[in-house]
Amino acid sequence: MRIYTRVRAAPPCGMSCRDTLEWLGVAGTKLLECANRDNLAGGFEGGEARATAMNRENKLLFAVDLAGTLLFAIEGATAATAGNLDLLGVMVLAFATALAGGIMRDLLIGATPPASLRDWRYAAMAFTGGAIVFFLHRYVLAIPGPAMLVLDAAALALFAVAGTEKALEFNVHPFIAILLGGMTAVGGGTVRDILLARVPLVLRAEVYATAALAGAAVLVIGRKLRLSAMQAAVLGGTFCFLLRLVSVWQHWNLPQAVGN
Repeated sequence: MRIYTRVRAAPPCGMSCRDTLEWLGVAGTKLLECANRDNLAGGFEGGEARATAMNRENKLLFAVDLAGTLLFAIEGATAATAGNLDLLGVMVLAFATALAGGIMRDLLIGATPPASLRDWRYAAMAFTGGAIVFFLHRYVLAIPGPAMLVLDAAALALFAVAGTEKALEFNVHPFIAILLGGMTAVGGGTVRDILLARVPLVLRAEVYATAALAGAAVLVIGRKLRLSAMQAAVLGGTFCFLLRLVSVWQHWNLPQAVGN
């Protein structure tokens, strides 16, 4: 091993007891120094591996965030064109639908300024979605309803996963992280409906916010079971996506008050 190359295997012959003890002390000190350097190097290597893994997870979270931003921006802009809003209205609804939930989440967990306001790419992605719908609205409106439903379910799942992951990164309690994941997923749609002067979809139709909360809960459970962040995110997102689609297909609704 490397630590033995700097120290003699035995003290020189003819040394007195005192000299021998001094030699042993020097040799022991050198051995400790070399061993500490080896341990430190091993620590750096392990830290580098952990940093690489965290960087990969952060890139995945960022990609998921941007994908969900684009999908929700398209959905918000589509609702704006259906409401006969002008270009400004389309862009406002695209921005609000795509980013309002994430902004509220970041404010609540103390991540200020919110990521979508610090990084220009979020706003650019939201406005890109709005521009696509505004200038190509005939083609967008011609997209079949089932395809739009799938896109909406995908955006819901992506935002639920991204919101929960970010809340966990800030050491928020898992239960609160689930709520924040659900809020990230449905907050923008709620703001959109309020701007269009209608009761928010999440309060009146099918299993929507419930699917987001369920997907967030599956992600948290996966992390508790020692799954990697990527595995837990895929599991939670898939569960949310499928639950949303199945609920529409089977016409599932949450129970209402007796007499309604």
